[in-house]
Amino acid sequence: MNPPLGLFGGTFDPVHYGHLRLAEESVAHLGLGGVRWMPAGQPPHRGTPQVTAADRLAMVRLATADNPSFSVDAAEVEAAEPSYTVHTLERLRHELGEQTPLVLLVGADAFAGLATWHRWSDIFDLAHVAVSHRPGFPVELASLPDEVAAEYAARRLADAGQLGDATHGGIVTFAMTQLAISATQIRKLLTNGLSARYLLPDSVLDYIQTHSLYRNP
Repeated sequence: MNPPLGLFGGTFDPVHYGHLRLAEESVAHLGLGGVRWMPAGQPPHRGTPQVTAADRLAMVRLATADNPSFSVDAAEVEAAEPSYTVHTLERLRHELGEQTPLVLLVGADAFAGLATWHRWSDIFDLAHVAVSHRPGFPVELASLPDEVAAEYAARRLADAGQLGDATHGGIVTFAMTQLAISATQIRKLLTNGLSARYLLPDSVLDYIQTHSLYRNP
């Protein structure tokens, strides 16, 4: 069995230190062999991103370039159809075979809404799910919708080390350092001509400035 591979999807509009810290800590907490970043081309569960998929992909590549544990998957950006997680997992399972555990990284809020995702129950036939949460605020059954709570109760693994025992089907949770940074906050600052320095990598900020992204028209 190969080391577990983390999968981190999102719009990354733009990518920032909160994203980077989650991916970094998931490697340590979950014993991952690496994290594959997957910028969404056409996210079906939210509004159209403010900048193009190509720009968001370029910014993720810049942000992750100096970390050998990170790789970037451009397939969702290059696809013509919406970016459904289950379709991406099916593609990766076909690509990587049955010897690599896949670990889908999600936040606690996204996990609570899992039952609204396209073919959500099929996700567990393709990957494990790792849920990040704030320190001191663990994921609790009582806070989850019934369908998700049932899966959580049935699939929760006692230890992240168990992720390597099977290629899919488990749920783990981990606390991550909270950084009060959001893409919405960054876009608002940039639109208003204010500084977003120290909220995202300089390489990404330089790209935003060079390409005049997020400016107030």
